[in-house]
Amino acid sequence: MNRMIKTLALTCVALVFAGCESRTDKTDGGGVLLSLSDFDGLPVVVSASGGCCNVVIEEMTLQNIAKNPNGDLSDLMNVEIQSYEVVYTREDTGTRVPPPLVQSIFGVVPVGGTSTLENYPVMRTDQFNNVPIKDFLDYGYDRETGSTVIRLRFGIRFFGRTLSGDSVESAPAYFSVEVVP
Repeated sequence: MNRMIKTLALTCVALVFAGCESRTDKTDGGGVLLSLSDFDGLPVVVSASGGCCNVVIEEMTLQNIAKNPNGDLSDLMNVEIQSYEVVYTREDTGTRVPPPLVQSIFGVVPVGGTSTLENYPVMRTDQFNNVPIKDFLDYGYDRETGSTVIRLRFGIRFFGRTLSGDSVESAPAYFSVEVVP
């Protein structure tokens, strides 16, 4: 009977750990969550020949949310933003995607507050100079699919550290863009 109780207790502990949300446990986060809470001025259609080579989001809002808002808050929970990453996936039948964009940036998001980022690039020269978008510049169509429209899903996430030194990253935020010749 004693063995069964120990086994049951260990199973419960394992279930608790397995049930933890991966977003809050991937990095320590220093008691805060970083969230991309708003987009304004998203690109919807990008011309490979006319949009080269700097596609931007007009305005994004990053929010620093305390995991325990009723607990003690400190300036050490402020997040210094270090970089962001944009990863592309296809929403059409194609498989080729531009290389990820990784950009170093700086700024501080106060705990319980927000920071507004303006005109941050989500595509640069490197994305335009690689397939599949390069096919539009060279041939006028995507050679993989034969289409004159490429539907891309952009995933953007931000990385930083609390002032106390704990790594923090936002969950990815997604939006779709059509690329045309």
